[in-house]
Parts: sequence; C-alpha cells; structure tokens
Amino acid sequence: MRFLNFFIGLVLILLTSLFVPRVWYPEAVQKQLYQWVGTPSYRELPQTEIVNRAPLPPELQPCSGAKPEWRKKQVIEGIDIAPSPVCLADNPYLVAAAVKGTNRVSHMTLMESRLTPDAVVKGRDLDGDGDPDEIHIRLEVIELNGSSPDVPANVTTFPIAPGVEPGFWVFAPKGFGMSTKSFESFEANDILRAPSPAIRVEQGDKVKLTLENSHYMPHTIHLHGVDHPYLTADGQGNDGVPQTGEIPVFPGKQRTYEFTPRQPGTMFYHCHVQPAMHILMGLQGMFIIEENRPNNMVQTLNIGAGFVRHSSAAVKESFAREYDLHYQDIDYGMNNLIQKYNDPRNIIKAVHRDYDITDGSADYYLLNGRSFPYIWEEALIVAAPNTHTKMRVVNGGGHGVALHTHGHKVKVTHLDGVAREPAQQEQRDVVWIAPAQRVDLDLYTLNDGLHSYGEGIWFMHDHKEVGVTTNGIGPGGNVSAIVYDSFMDENGLPKTQGVDLTQYFYPEFYARRMPIWESYDPIGIFGDPEYSHVAKLRFVLIGLFFGLGFLLIRSSWRG
Repeated sequence: MRFLNFFIGLVLILLTSLFVPRVWYPEAVQKQLYQWVGTPSYRELPQTEIVNRAPLPPELQPCSGAKPEWRKKQVIEGIDIAPSPVCLADNPYLVAAAVKGTNRVSHMTLMESRLTPDAVVKGRDLDGDGDPDEIHIRLEVIELNGSSPDVPANVTTFPIAPGVEPGFWVFAPKGFGMSTKSFESFEANDILRAPSPAIRVEQGDKVKLTLENSHYMPHTIHLHGVDHPYLTADGQGNDGVPQTGEIPVFPGKQRTYEFTPRQPGTMFYHCHVQPAMHILMGLQGMFIIEENRPNNMVQTLNIGAGFVRHSSAAVKESFAREYDLHYQDIDYGMNNLIQKYNDPRNIIKAVHRDYDITDGSADYYLLNGRSFPYIWEEALIVAAPNTHTKMRVVNGGGHGVALHTHGHKVKVTHLDGVAREPAQQEQRDVVWIAPAQRVDLDLYTLNDGLHSYGEGIWFMHDHKEVGVTTNGIGPGGNVSAIVYDSFMDENGLPKTQGVDLTQYFYPEFYARRMPIWESYDPIGIFGDPEYSHVAKLRFVLIGLFFGLGFLLIRSSWRG
C-alpha cells in the first residue's frame, strides 16, 4: 500500500509538469524540452477586455455643483463683485460680507453668507481715508473627511478628486447652521473646506484674530511673516509657539492675537502645536497685507483661495485679475488616521506618537484644496490677452514645488512678501517654491514669444513628476492651466479639443480600476486582457495534482 501511494503520488506530480508553462522552467530545461517534443504551437493572446461603462451620473458630472447665478458680476451691499471666470464660483454674499464686515451688512446678506455676525467685524476708520482700520476676525477648527460612530462612511466630506477623501483639519470662518449641505448629505457646506481661508487686511490696520477652538485637541495660530509683537499689551503670548510664549488653546477655549502690520506682502498663518503634523493636516492659510490706499475695502476672507472677486485698490492699479494659489501635499498614512478611530484619545496617540513623519511620503498634491480634475472646476488661471495677472503663491506642503507654466514666462516680483528690485525680477517658466515660501508672480499675456506664446489652454503644474499624480495615478495632482477667455465656454470650463476629460471624473479612474487610455482606445489595444478561464483551469489542475501527489507520497513515508 505504501508503494502504491508513493507511485500514484509520483505520477500525479509528473502530470503536474504537463500543465506548467515551459517559461517557468530553467533555461537549460526549456532547451531540453524543445529538443524532445519540439516548440509549442502559436497561442493567441487573450482578447482585450471591453468595458461598457455606465454614463457618468449627473452628480459626478463636471461642475455638477455649479450655481450660475453666483458667477455673475454683481453689486451687493454696495460692493462691486467681479464675475467669476470658472464654473464653481465663490458665494458673492460671503464676498460682500467679507469686504464690508459681517456687522455692517443686512440680515439677508448675512444669512446667505452663512457667516455669524461676529465672523468679520469691521470698526472705525482711524486714519480718515474712507475704509475701516479696526478688523476682528474669528476662526474655528473643523475636521473634514473624519469618521463617525454612527455611519461607516466619512462625514463632513470634502473630496479632493473623484472618490478621494483624505482627512483634514482646517481653520474656518465662524459660521452658523449645519456643517453639511443638508440633512441628507454628508458633504461639508461651502465655507468648510481646504485650504483654510486666505485672509486679507490693510497695512496699518489694527487687527484682532481670535481662535475659537471647536476641535478636540489644542491649537494655536502662528503669524508666519506677518509683523506682530511677541506679547500683547497685557503680556500674553502672541506668537503662537507653545515652547516659548503661550499654552495652546484648549478645546472649547479661545485666544485673541493682536497686531498692526506695518509692511505689505503675501504671508502665511498656521498652527504651531506639533507643527510637523498639524500644518500638514491642513491648519494653514495665506495671510495677505495689502498696501494702504484711500477707500481701500479689502476682501478679508477668500474661501478656498483662488480668484479674488474684490481686489484691493493697489492691486487694481496694476493688474486686471488676482489669484491666490495655495499648494499642499498630503501623506495618506497620516491624514487618514482620523478615519480609523472615533475616540479623540486614540487619534491623538496615532497622529502624534505612532505616526513617524520621517517614514512618511506625499501621496496627494493639491492646489487650493483640490487635485485634477476638480482643480479645473475652480482653480484655473483665466486671463485676457495683453493684461497683467497677479498670482500670489504659497507652498504649504512639506516638499518643494517646481511650478512650471506652459506657454508663458512669469516675472517673480516678490519673495516671502518682500518686493524685489526691478533688476532682480527674473522671468522664468519654472519657479522653485520651498516649503512655507511665498512668491508673487506677474503673468503678462503679451504675445511676443517671451511673456506669452499666444492664446490657448496652457498647462500649469509642478514639474516634479510625482506632483501631477494622485496616489500615483496620473493625470492628477496639482495640474491646473492658464486659460484665455476665448478658450472658456459659457459654463466656466475650458474648451478642450483633446482627450475627453469626463473619464477623469469617474471614481474608478483614481481607484486604479480603469485603463488610463480607455476613452480614446475604441478597439481596445491598450486595455486589460480578458480573464482566461483556461489559464485558471490550468492553475487549478497544477495545484490539485501537485497537492494530491505530495500528500500521497508523504503518507507513504509515514506508513
């Protein structure tokens, strides 16, 4: 019986060799097999899998959340609001409230803005030049794409790309009502988003910035590059650094930072509690000090950065349009820790002690809180020929950005809020921006082969190749474009004539479930091979015969 088991087992193992592809054998064995039995007959490759993908649902279509009435040029509360060139426009009522002050607008405007009456309080005109010089801004801390004990999905969601929802903590203007768009939705309302709002004040304003900590851990605000005293008049810490001047603001508490900025420029603000984590989690924003001018009503809040719909007097003197551009990079391994736990103590431990930033790497690359293709709904640079456009840029990520402009060479006018001498204002089509650095750029659309190559849709992106991917899938990342008015359609989208961009709005694309060239590969030469049932049967037989043979031989040894 032992011999019979051994013999049958050996035969089964030898039969296994009949199903093993020859290429699996060592080269010498392959040559010997070819001499004994000849070369195998030609076997056709499997057909390409043809996917009949369902039409993109209306809620996933480009600009599905657009409100056309918000895009129009309008006057609200006596404030001129420029038309939005892109499809997802800022709330014009919020713009008006941010310019005039939430304490100075009508109840209807305030309700439409979703801001509280004390969100942006503007006081007296101290120098008599026609604009308020006392400014009090209140910010809260909000978690986006976090977890909930009640539902398995993320809550207060803010997708950066189709199906992509990394966790964030952000500063947000003080608002009222639900954090989501409706009772039926988990999506965050329009004022709760990344990046934290760009803040504008005027040179010489007496500014108070109050942090009302609505979060579950301590935070501060550090005014990076903004002229501010180390201590307030009553001796309280005013720099936002726990190790040198103040205890962080605990949950449910508040602190007011006070300053009168003397120098204009593009600056930065961020949390300085465990900054290695909190800054990259999203607690950061642009802070702009505008040059002092008479009757200079500045737009104190620019939600989500992007196109400035009410520029300052100084900017209007030299530029046709103005854009705030906020770059970030995100490590999935850190930002998504908040989606694993509901107990704040577990989150605090996971983010601050278990996570090791020296082992981390960036997975997502954002411009104004979004990645391609969502960037093209709201963060394009739209310009007219022969005009100057001001671009204020901050790199809020942990890695440098090599900002490349197709078809244009921009002029670097300011670095870290400091104006450069005319002889130092070099023109280039790749601008290096270090982490936390700010750069002001002048985009001049003169078609002379130097400043501009002419009208069109010109890519603008990080020339570090990882920067144009979303978790390794491209195109994605911080891909934007400089688009001329003549190449924008009536809905605020570019009139492209290349690849159909709709494919990039499928969540399956960034989940790696779609061939990258599917939309323009009608005969399927670049798709995935069809699954072969013959190959599956072959592997099943290999496993079956080898396993049975091994068991029989083993039993013969034991017997």
